[in-house]
Amino acid sequence: MAIKFKIKKGDTVKIIAGDDKGKTGEVLQVLPKTNQVIVKDCKVAKKTVKPDQERNPDGGFINKEMPIDISNVAKVEG
Repeated sequence: MAIKFKIKKGDTVKIIAGDDKGKTGEVLQVLPKTNQVIVKDCKVAKKTVKPDQERNPDGGFINKEMPIDISNVAKVEG
């Protein structure tokens, strides 16, 4: 049986624990298998990317949102 979450994609949530405590943002993705969510502009990590012909011909660094445990976020009403 799948676990039901009260937080859905598109909801506004507040980070209640961790490095980004106090920030609010929109949920971009819910990961039910790992009990995590990805929040826009929160827990951003620099990721190195190899050069490729289409998207990034020079390679370098990109900023990527990393998953946060669902217990560390709270839904903001309104």
